[in-house]
Amino acid sequence: MHKPMLCDSLPTASRTAAAILNLAQREDVTAEALAQLIQTDPALTGRILRFANAPAQGTRRPVASVIDAIDLVGLPAVRQFALSLSLIDAHREGRCEAFDYAAYWQKSLARAVALQSITAQASTVAPKEAFTLGLLADVGRLALATAWPEEYSECLRKADGEALIALERERFATDHDELTRMLLTDWGFPQVFIDALQLSQQDEIRDEGRTGRFARQLALAQHIADHRLAEEPRRAALSPLLRAEARRCGLGDEDLARLLADPPADWLDWTRTIGLPGDAPTGGAEPSRPPPQTDEKLHVLLADDDPIMLARLSRQLEADGHHVASRRDGETALAYALEHQPEMVITDWHMKPMNGLELCRALRESALGGNVYIVMLTASESEDALVEAFGAGIDDYVIKPPSVRVLKARIRAGQRIITLHKKLARERKEIERYSSELAAANRRLELMAHTDQLTGLPNRRYAMDRLEREWAQARTFGRPLSIMMLDLDWFKSINDSLGHDAGDQALVHAARVMRETVRTSDVVCRMGGEEFLIIIPDTVGPAAIQTAERVRSAVEQQQPAKLKLSRPLTASIGVADSTSAPSLKDLLLKADNALYQVKQNGRNGVRYAGL
Repeated sequence: MHKPMLCDSLPTASRTAAAILNLAQREDVTAEALAQLIQTDPALTGRILRFANAPAQGTRRPVASVIDAIDLVGLPAVRQFALSLSLIDAHREGRCEAFDYAAYWQKSLARAVALQSITAQASTVAPKEAFTLGLLADVGRLALATAWPEEYSECLRKADGEALIALERERFATDHDELTRMLLTDWGFPQVFIDALQLSQQDEIRDEGRTGRFARQLALAQHIADHRLAEEPRRAALSPLLRAEARRCGLGDEDLARLLADPPADWLDWTRTIGLPGDAPTGGAEPSRPPPQTDEKLHVLLADDDPIMLARLSRQLEADGHHVASRRDGETALAYALEHQPEMVITDWHMKPMNGLELCRALRESALGGNVYIVMLTASESEDALVEAFGAGIDDYVIKPPSVRVLKARIRAGQRIITLHKKLARERKEIERYSSELAAANRRLELMAHTDQLTGLPNRRYAMDRLEREWAQARTFGRPLSIMMLDLDWFKSINDSLGHDAGDQALVHAARVMRETVRTSDVVCRMGGEEFLIIIPDTVGPAAIQTAERVRSAVEQQQPAKLKLSRPLTASIGVADSTSAPSLKDLLLKADNALYQVKQNGRNGVRYAGL
């Protein structure tokens, strides 16, 4: 069966979730703008706040605003969680009768909770992002149930839990694992997630790097989900496999016991958070609290002509873990900044030969530009002086002699902005990579949509599109155009006597012979079954007949060596050109009629429609 078109029927994000995904890809996105968009959907707002306040997030105080939730959880996790919520809301049930939607989401939640707990114990990725991946790690099944409900019901009933992948590939020319990876790529998930997911589906994972470790954690989460949703007799049978998978992840029996000990109250919190039915499994995995994260330490440059002030401030900031460099004038401070690119510059105003204001202007005009946070130390609080300082590009100021407590508070304020800039820069790089990967995936999908999978030739869709383009150019520029309609003779007898595998081998062999016989500018396409179309640009009459005879002779003389055919493989060919056809439809009809006459007169021949 030809592979169906995927684009229009696969699960898609809701309008609000899609807007969040699009906004998050913009380079100038701010947490405030994203929060405003989320707040237009009260239900989404409440569930994201509940997600941020869930025990697994490890919050020390309740989060009451969307902007705080984004700051705590992170923009990627909020974006992916919003997508998950929209998919759950849109696909709690559906038209695929053999697909158990409730069981699907219950197992997805079990896997998500387990994966978050595992990554919290043995860090590979952020637990909050691992949770969302766990929810969507099998979304390809939902995609097939959504796109082709009746056909997929037949597959599920026929498979009865076994050999489902093979049935899916036979029926749809794809499978749910491949669709899952395609959708996650399209939705912007990190490539390490997709690579690990593919690796986790293998029988043996040999990769010892981060991707391999995460793949083993995914496999373990899947086994935990199977265990917690199984009946008691089956759980006992699954336990040895669980212990073996846990050891591969570096987890002992006590660690596994913690993963399987899930209080019902916590499970109900999660089901309420993402809006699933509240029937909790009797076992489960407790969402573990990630360790508290310390603030990122800064690379700070101090510039002051007072050595005592420099020594005092350096000791205080280094005690907080910051990397501190100090310079005693503006010129050496500028040279250091341009070479080492500190994240924050704290400078005195009055220095010689370059003062702090001149240093600030030089930094803003340099390549460092807006990537450095500048704090001015000044003895003046006059409005004119401060206006001049902010006009030169400072971000904040502290009155001299500085209170170390106040200076540290200003540094923490700047640190939040610097951290946000870092996150945005990382996300911008990720988005660029996602865009590149998505473009490559789209190119692969386009190629798949226009290629016959058996022979590797262009398929019927491509053939008709290409023929229309060639016809238009032939008419526009007054150039000739010929086509050949080709049928393999007595092909049904090959399938009947030797089987369809032999028929496929004969088709592949004939396609290779045709491709090698024609010019590189000619296009050989498989129209379906044993029928082929060859487009021959800039050719008419006798030359087209010669090409057809060359193809017919090559097919007859180059027999498939590995097949014991009852009669030689031959081809009947009808030829037509644009000089005798007023339209493309007439051109195809003439070639088809010529082919019919060859078959009526004994096959294995060539007929030109112009004769």
